[in-house]
Amino acid sequence: MKTLPAIALTAGEPAGIGPELCLSIAARAWPARLAVVGSLEQLRSLSLGLGVGMTLRAVETPQPHRAGELQVIDVPLAVPAVAGRLDPRNADAVLETLRVAARGCLAQRFDGMVTAPVHKAVINEAGHAFSGHTEFLAELAGGHPVMMLAAGDLRVALATTHLPLRAVPGAITAERLERVLRVLHGELRARFGISAPRILVAGLNPHAGENGHLGDEEIRVITPALQALRAEGLQLEGPLPADTLFTPARLAGADAVLAMYHDQGLPVLKYAGFGRAVNITLGLPLVRTSVDHGTALDLAGTGRADAGSLEAALEMALQMAGGGATR
Repeated sequence: MKTLPAIALTAGEPAGIGPELCLSIAARAWPARLAVVGSLEQLRSLSLGLGVGMTLRAVETPQPHRAGELQVIDVPLAVPAVAGRLDPRNADAVLETLRVAARGCLAQRFDGMVTAPVHKAVINEAGHAFSGHTEFLAELAGGHPVMMLAAGDLRVALATTHLPLRAVPGAITAERLERVLRVLHGELRARFGISAPRILVAGLNPHAGENGHLGDEEIRVITPALQALRAEGLQLEGPLPADTLFTPARLAGADAVLAMYHDQGLPVLKYAGFGRAVNITLGLPLVRTSVDHGTALDLAGTGRADAGSLEAALEMALQMAGGGATR
């Protein structure tokens, strides 16, 4: 009998909705050895406060998950968490949950990790230079991370991630595009089971530069990079105007889109599937998925937070750990 995949689920910001989303996840049956990496004390208190009938137990190695039972790899908080109130004193514990999960993946104790949302500002206030999960995990695990979000059949990867808009043009280089597209192409094959991925590539400027009249990055940088990769056998279309790239006719038959910057591609993706979309980090030596939303401090502790995106992220991690996510 095939061993069930082991997945580490990090609880995220303790003052946010992450811990209670983990309780919601545990209420369902999952074909996995599932463990939450977080504070056992907080999760137990939260379970009682929300009236969730949940059995919690501390583990080092998770066993097959059963609905209504939560296995916890305990990472204690420095101070008790208060729903909706950020406390920099707990930032070290938040980062430790990520280290425990990632190192467990690298040591092959876990087949993947799923992350509930963290709050970047409070981690930085605690004295840690933290720009996001993607960069933190890349520093810890190595690799060449590429951020991709998926909602149903729509997958959007990013050439640049969390940069000010004024910094984007200088970051769009042939070297970056070639690296990102090789990672995207390779991961679509290895993790998603797509033998010959077809990728649409957006231009940087309006109308993809309008033949140089609205910017020349398409002519100088993007087109030569795509031509070099097509010579290696990659199926790439572009650079395409972003305002018409996401039409149904253009997307038909495409396996992924590469956007040049964060807000070029993700508004469309989140409009198509917010609350059910999945954030996927490609290019790492481990499987990592996450939610498409933030910590929702205003909902924390109410029991009204929707676990749909975290459920989708866990489903995606299980599929990716098996080597073929959607087709």
